[in-house]
Amino acid sequence: MAVSKATQEFVPIKEIRDGVIILKDGSMRAVVMASSVNFALKSADEQQAIIIQFQSFLNSLDFSIQISIQSRELDIRPYIAMLEGRYKNEIGDLMKIQIREYIQFVKNFIEQTNIMTKSFFVIIPFSPVTISSSAGVFGQIMGSQKTQPALATDSHFNENRTQLEQRIGTVAEGLSGCGIKTIQLGTEEIVELFYKIFNPGDMEKPMISQ
Repeated sequence: MAVSKATQEFVPIKEIRDGVIILKDGSMRAVVMASSVNFALKSADEQQAIIIQFQSFLNSLDFSIQISIQSRELDIRPYIAMLEGRYKNEIGDLMKIQIREYIQFVKNFIEQTNIMTKSFFVIIPFSPVTISSSAGVFGQIMGSQKTQPALATDSHFNENRTQLEQRIGTVAEGLSGCGIKTIQLGTEEIVELFYKIFNPGDMEKPMISQ
């Protein structure tokens, strides 16, 4: 009989600490949100300049990065809830009518048109120095050596985070030259990001009115 495993067993994340993702193998990741550039509205010369600058940025890196693009249907429910609150608190009859008509217009527009939002993320890695262990002299002769991640003490964590922050600065500076703004995600923002990735169905659940 097959035994089901918890989702956490398939996720290589050990913990999220001070805005840094620590994987089970001891390596670290930082997540940076990046703004977009309306490339289509640029002139041909501007487009070529952006391409060259981005190519130069990639060639200047001595470490790998991962670029993640998430496309999701816009969740308009918080905006509607805010308008409903305005409607309840409004005293003027004319304004209440206008707010109600606007709410209905927004709802009808969303039903007829799928509005998508795109989010851009850059994942920056750092692997701490590893410690090699072997089973004595016999193990060295037979080559049975094991590589283990460095201990995750506070001193090691702060030292490794400093190295990771240097890479974050390099990426931010390189993307800035392309006209792209960046901001590093904190612990709560990373948790929310992964929650939405692993629980996409929650976006479709009805909001609980308060």
